[in-house]
Amino acid sequence: MSLSPSKPSRTSIAEALGWSVSSMDGWRLLVLAVFMLVLTPLLVVAGSFLWPQPELWKHLQQTLLTDLLFNTLWLVLGVPIGTLLLGVSLAWLTATCAFPGRRIFSWALLLPMAMPAYVLAFVFIGLFDFSGVVPTQLRSWFGPSLSLPEIRSVGGVIVVLSLSLFPYVYLLARNAFLTQGMRAMEAAQSLGCNRWQGFFRVALPMARPWIAGGVLLVLMETLADFGTVSTFNYDTFTTAIYKMWFGFFSLEGAAQLSSFLVLIALVLLVAEQSQRRRRRYTPGGRSGQTGDRLVLSGWHRWLACGYCTLILVVSFLLPVAQLAIWATESFGEEFDERYYAWLGHSLLLGLLAALLIAAVALALAYARRRHRDPLTKWLVWFSGLGYALPGSVLAVGIFIPLAHLDNLLIDAAGHWLGWSPDAILRDTVAIMLLAYLIRFLAVGHKAIDSAMQRIRPSIDEAARLLGTGGLTLLRRIHLPIVSGGLATALTLVFVDVMKEMPITLMTRPFGWDTLAVKIFELTSEGEWERAAVPALFLVAVGLLPIMLLIRKMER
Repeated sequence: MSLSPSKPSRTSIAEALGWSVSSMDGWRLLVLAVFMLVLTPLLVVAGSFLWPQPELWKHLQQTLLTDLLFNTLWLVLGVPIGTLLLGVSLAWLTATCAFPGRRIFSWALLLPMAMPAYVLAFVFIGLFDFSGVVPTQLRSWFGPSLSLPEIRSVGGVIVVLSLSLFPYVYLLARNAFLTQGMRAMEAAQSLGCNRWQGFFRVALPMARPWIAGGVLLVLMETLADFGTVSTFNYDTFTTAIYKMWFGFFSLEGAAQLSSFLVLIALVLLVAEQSQRRRRRYTPGGRSGQTGDRLVLSGWHRWLACGYCTLILVVSFLLPVAQLAIWATESFGEEFDERYYAWLGHSLLLGLLAALLIAAVALALAYARRRHRDPLTKWLVWFSGLGYALPGSVLAVGIFIPLAHLDNLLIDAAGHWLGWSPDAILRDTVAIMLLAYLIRFLAVGHKAIDSAMQRIRPSIDEAARLLGTGGLTLLRRIHLPIVSGGLATALTLVFVDVMKEMPITLMTRPFGWDTLAVKIFELTSEGEWERAAVPALFLVAVGLLPIMLLIRKMER
């Protein structure tokens, strides 16, 4: 009797992954389709090295590549340090200390999130450039020989990005400090530690996972930034990708540059997931009452109040005031019927993208609820990877395969129908919507999935016993319960798409300018006053999710 090694069947391998041919349904097919959609730009960018551009790379190496690496490195080092110092210090003050205005500052310090970084950039240049308002006034007071720091520098970019992104660290760090309570600090003081030692030895280490998560988000936003660095004429990989596409007309070169950012984004995403798994710190109670706080007295209380006021003024109130002044001066001659078109395009893109992303996110959350196997969970997690990718990378990764598909469709139309259009998919809103879907799906899914997880499994079981399942279960049971999360997802995605610049700039059809694109064009020409009008529209729209977040915090 001979024994031959048995080969594992395909069914057994699929079942080991949690899927089988018999268990495939529409929900799993949808999860697989979204996964392939997100994977496509990554494969396109990674596969770009199969068609190297030696002459182009030689030119880059001789001119820009070294500067790109060092410029990006300075931002990767400087912006996280700036946001760490601002976010942690402000979070500690508003979460654990009692001083005048603390209640107002606790939510008002989130307002800078409504200010797009590229808007803050051109406002700072208009205010602090050599011929700006502040230096001109200072030279009139102290003489023309007064020397001031140059705002158009790496330091200026770091300051602007730090003031724009510190709320990410502030929000997470404040939640961490609130959940610690004061018992740990009291125990540290009973062991001979003063307040400073208790902060550095007890409170800060306990909040480290939350702070690290905020810093990693800041790193990803810094790498993805295009508008701020282009306003400062500060070359990084995102600006180089844009120049490679629209300057050298080389999509392959842009894809190869994009691969650097994809690699860094993947490393940061893995690090963020690792930090999230290690969040196993037991809370020690909430410090919600004044008696549980460190009461600052004397000049310390006014120093804390002044520090919070200074950051709020510089990062939000002063820029909004300057935008209002510029808009008032230029509104009469700047505002015309074109603004209705730009505003209409922005609103329409935001609305279409929000509806599309909310629908897909709802379907993914429901599919994940129906199928709890590891493969479905992993595919749904991977579908949110697009949020870690810069918009310029997604624009390149989406446009290349759709351009090839468009050429095939044009050839087929010419062969079978005798009609050869210039473009079928290119120069359409569909490309933009697909890129938005990949980029912001994680935003919508997180809000909806959080609400979905609050539904007890017993509700699904009771509904199925009563004969309700599938789409009927989703429509009649889950949808009313997750309506709050759905509204949050719609609002967040709508505002993110309204403010998004690189995807819109690089993939929009001819004539489909938006407010963000108009800001880019005007700031590229140094027209700060004219750019203030569309900027105010974006800031006003950006306040919507901040108000929702503040309302949720107050609850």
